[in-house]
Amino acid sequence: MSPNKKLAIIIVNWKQYDLTKKCLISVSKVKFENYKIILVDNESNEKNLNLILNDFNNLKVIKNKSNLGFGVANNQAINYALDENYDYVMLLNNDTEVDINFISPLINKIEKNNSIGGVQPLIMNYNNRDLIWSAGGYVNKFFGNTTTNKSLGKKLNLDWITGCCMLLKIDVIKKTKLLDENFFAYYEDVDWSIRIKDLGYTLELVDKSLVYHHGSVSSNNSSSEGKLSPYVHYLNFKNHIYFLRKHIEKFNLFGVILYQLLKLIFYSIYFILRFRFKKFKMIFRGLIDGMKIKVS
Repeated sequence: MSPNKKLAIIIVNWKQYDLTKKCLISVSKVKFENYKIILVDNESNEKNLNLILNDFNNLKVIKNKSNLGFGVANNQAINYALDENYDYVMLLNNDTEVDINFISPLINKIEKNNSIGGVQPLIMNYNNRDLIWSAGGYVNKFFGNTTTNKSLGKKLNLDWITGCCMLLKIDVIKKTKLLDENFFAYYEDVDWSIRIKDLGYTLELVDKSLVYHHGSVSSNNSSSEGKLSPYVHYLNFKNHIYFLRKHIEKFNLFGVILYQLLKLIFYSIYFILRFRFKKFKMIFRGLIDGMKIKVS
């Protein structure tokens, strides 16, 4: 790799300043010189943000008055990286901490073969570092459902890499275009991966690069509705439907309809029996809204 090539590391924060600070501390220790962190602060709180800014110098900060979502926030930073002629872009979740040597193996891998469109590290569970949180993912071509790979026991032919941590060449982004902002949160990384593969690129796991995932608290909801908030279930249903509609030619229509019907029945029965009526309403709202989004 040329020492003049530049890496933009994009971190999006939403009301998680403690986790974000831990992430920034870990990134600031990496053995790699030519990088810049672009921190996008959704629904920015000036007081809390300043607690971070006082401790870090190598930051470009983008402040948003409201929570614009994962896709919009990352796209803001990607556009900055495009304008500033960066060579690589990394998406990194704020609820992660990174190994000191995690960058070089990723860049070495993606530079090794021009057919590689994107790479991700091996992401481990922060609290139990023997457990794999993500080693990439697959999309079932019959049912259209997605699964996260949690094993290194076979040769990986990945369908998607996770937005928790992925690295792409800027030239690939120019061809693929930006994240689809209709998703707001969830499935945008799967959609982006599919679009990258449609251009003929492969997606690779780099198991010599390690990242540790805390697990986001932004989707948690400690109430009678359970741990995950109703809005998370809404987004998952809405975005899955929208994703399938965007790429329906890749799947078996009968299998997709059958899977979605069975999923809807299962979740409906479960939420009713658990008296989680907000979640019950939100999955139907998500289903309807996912059908309404215009597919371009």
